[in-house]
Amino acid sequence: MFARGQKMKKGLLDILRGKFLVSDDAPKNWLFLLFASFLAAIMISSSHRADKKVHEIAALNEEVRKLRSEFLDMRRSVQQLKLESSLQNKVADRGLLPSKNPPQKIRVKSER
Repeated sequence: MFARGQKMKKGLLDILRGKFLVSDDAPKNWLFLLFASFLAAIMISSSHRADKKVHEIAALNEEVRKLRSEFLDMRRSVQQLKLESSLQNKVADRGLLPSKNPPQKIRVKSER
């Protein structure tokens, strides 16, 4: 068991000293390190893109909230302007008053 502990300690020291990069089978290790670095770069890039999308979505949601609020304010204003009492008040300044006689339907008979 003592020999096994010594072997693990030697292997760990070899890794820390970087001997695996200059040994006889180093090209295999370099290829693995390049592959792992490439995967790490892809993962970091993907993470940044995801964060950017989250910020864009938050900004768009804020804009939608503001536009919805503005829409509701405008709709309320238009509904108040469409009220008959509002129209009467606006045209009363020009001398127009509501009719005293109710409107009548005009029917046209066709000559066929």
